[in-house]
Amino acid sequence: MKVFLTGGTGFIGQPLTKVLLARGCQVVALVLNPDSSQARSLIKMGARCIAGDITERDSMRVAMAGSDLVIHNAGFYEYGLNEPRRKLMHAINVTGTDNVLSLALELGIPRSVYTSTTLSYGATGREVCDETYQRQKPYNSYYEQTKTEAHKIAQRYQHQGLPLIIVCPNGVVGPNDHSPFGYYLRFYLNRLMPPFAWAPDIIMSLVHVNDVGQGIALAAEKGRIGETYILAGQPLRQREMIQFWMTRPGGFKVRFYIPGWLAKLMFAPLEPLQRAVGLPAVVSRETVSASVFLNYSSQKAQRELGWTYRPAREMWLGIIDEELELLANRKKRDLISRLKPVEPNSSF
Repeated sequence: MKVFLTGGTGFIGQPLTKVLLARGCQVVALVLNPDSSQARSLIKMGARCIAGDITERDSMRVAMAGSDLVIHNAGFYEYGLNEPRRKLMHAINVTGTDNVLSLALELGIPRSVYTSTTLSYGATGREVCDETYQRQKPYNSYYEQTKTEAHKIAQRYQHQGLPLIIVCPNGVVGPNDHSPFGYYLRFYLNRLMPPFAWAPDIIMSLVHVNDVGQGIALAAEKGRIGETYILAGQPLRQREMIQFWMTRPGGFKVRFYIPGWLAKLMFAPLEPLQRAVGLPAVVSRETVSASVFLNYSSQKAQRELGWTYRPAREMWLGIIDEELELLANRKKRDLISRLKPVEPNSSF
């Protein structure tokens, strides 16, 4: 089976590529730069990398033509964006999704999968929610806004006849994570975590990135055309997650929690400072706003796809052990390098 894959070099894309190749698929990965370390990593796995850009529709035409399956997994995920980065996010998440799916429809691709997010449904309350949930809350980040717009585009193409399956991972975590969870964990492991946090009682059913890769592959194989599948892990309060972290040596133990408004006030002046030193603004007002209930169920994916996820404690302790190994093996020992994710084949 020939699979045309976008976002193969990303956080979810790399384990997804491994799963697809292990299932015997021929993976053609669209990449911006075939000579990048991330693309070389995919080539080493056995994928074929083709230069292209999802924001330029015709750059994908030749590589996509004749595919048995299209998986649109590319996306731009970041909080605390300035205006130029917001424009880039819209181009990738919204325009890019329209480009990929419209081309798949034009070329008559027999099966497609789009990687969306539970944020397209929005924040939940304390009650567990599934694919029937309708948005109740306003957007909490620009990322959430763009992915909601992209999700609606995907649904429109389903209605237009594209044989499309939508997969919605909940918050995705794992070793070498570029999300705020990854950065905050590395803050802790590098002994930079202050003795406070916020939003201790929100419930999030976070999911391991490797389990997401398996889930997307299962949806491609077994998912029903026109359906949506949520991939969510074990529900856990944020304070319980932090307690798992604190079972390993690191920074200050979290002793108290501050209200969100105070965290926003404290973090606002830190946003430009992080960008100035080469970090994303993960300590930002938007990150605090995005700290909401994401209590989603994956019962449908478990029932129809045979998908499973690892328990929260096992997941976090495994992530921490892998992060500690990455830290120990870094060649660059300066603080900024220790906080960033490691690029494949890099000198970090």
